[in-house]
Amino acid sequence: MSYLPIKQILQAPTVGQDITVKGWVRTKRESKNAVFIALNDGSTIHNIQAVSEAGQLPDDTLRLITTGACVAITGTLVESLGSGQAVEIKIAEVHVYGPADPEKYPLQPKRHSLEFLREIAHLRPRTNTFSAILRIRHALAFAVHKYYNDNGFFYLNTPIITASDAEGAGEMFRVSTLDPINPPKTEDGKIDYSQDFFGRETNLTVSGQLEGELGAMALGKIYTFGPTFRAENSNTTRHLAEFWMIEPEMAFYELEDNMALAEDFVKSVIRYALDNCADDLAFLDNRQKEEEKNKKKEEQSEMSLLEKLRFVVDNDFERLTYTEAVEILRNSKPAKKGQFQYEVSWGIDLQSEHERYLVEKHFKKPVILTNYPREIKAFYMKQDSEPATNSRGEVFGPTVRAMDVLFPGIGEIIGGSQREDDLDKLTGRMAEVGIEPEAIWWYLDTRRFGTAPHSGFGLGFERLVLFVTGMGNIRDVIPFPRTPKSAEF
Repeated sequence: MSYLPIKQILQAPTVGQDITVKGWVRTKRESKNAVFIALNDGSTIHNIQAVSEAGQLPDDTLRLITTGACVAITGTLVESLGSGQAVEIKIAEVHVYGPADPEKYPLQPKRHSLEFLREIAHLRPRTNTFSAILRIRHALAFAVHKYYNDNGFFYLNTPIITASDAEGAGEMFRVSTLDPINPPKTEDGKIDYSQDFFGRETNLTVSGQLEGELGAMALGKIYTFGPTFRAENSNTTRHLAEFWMIEPEMAFYELEDNMALAEDFVKSVIRYALDNCADDLAFLDNRQKEEEKNKKKEEQSEMSLLEKLRFVVDNDFERLTYTEAVEILRNSKPAKKGQFQYEVSWGIDLQSEHERYLVEKHFKKPVILTNYPREIKAFYMKQDSEPATNSRGEVFGPTVRAMDVLFPGIGEIIGGSQREDDLDKLTGRMAEVGIEPEAIWWYLDTRRFGTAPHSGFGLGFERLVLFVTGMGNIRDVIPFPRTPKSAEF
């Protein structure tokens, strides 16, 4: 008899049907008259209960059925006599694939801290929390591909190994086959990368954007969705050394088109999760509510997880310039009372506290900020023709056609821009930040041969999963997190 996923059984139960289910034991409870086994196979957050009469199962088998054991249960689906489930399995036979020593199995039926579960990342997907996160992660990834496919984009695979630094930050992982102890040297004592595998110094990519632009200038609309790497020695709750990026690039899109796409895109994928992950989101919503009870009142979230997701889906995003945002922030009560940790002035890179104030307090809707100071943004962003001016007529420095999408509870979730399509302006900006034209001659060729207005943005996939699941640490929304001093699994 072929086995059925537990999700399928619970969605459309057929009482009286003989079935086989396979999965891992969550709990086993014995009473005077019966044995109750809660089984989960990962297809749903819900367990299915299997029941046998006391003495029915051989003692040798019963001893092997402990939390964590993998079993196959064959029996008849019947209406449940107990509360908590509509149906259960009346056991006819149990086969134990793999027992789990209860003295050693670390996931016993009790509450475990997230810190402890990170130490056993190979087993944490068996918990309700992490199985829910991983199912939601899958749904969001599927929704990303579906959205872009349905909207005429082509999926472009950009290199993981690259010789360029798209962000200009220099925090990259080196890729080399040279002897790490005794590498070949040039006459001036430097490492001779001409003898390396690729004949030059190469690194793991920090972004697929530059190559994505090449694809957009031929195919019109492309998107990338792949792993990226940052060798940034940061141990915050928002940083990973290895993470996944979604980066669409579109020919003939200007800043306004870019903003419209970003808003429609994030609304679409979050709506997909709401429609297709209801059970998992309800579990995580309840989990977050329980956690909030243990926080001080001033630290508690104003919105539940599901309210926060609806907040994004149901509101039109507010659009305003960076200069307008700075003016709002400087006139705000927190600024006047000295409640912001970081002072606000034109030219700073806004902090999460500033972004969240705009979203959660001032506008009470998601926000898209545009036209940032040129000096705090990447070299490839299109330069505005006029410097920024506020409502009082004060003139500030030059700006670029950048955009950041800000969400409640998290701040920036998307960063993008209209790209500079003017060759002279682009090379001039590169000279200012110290990028040699020879290093990315191929990128500049798209400005030499048939240049066109074009735009794009980047969304860190883990940042999206973090928002949708309501988790507090980005290490908990990727199966095997890579962080400083941590690459165990």
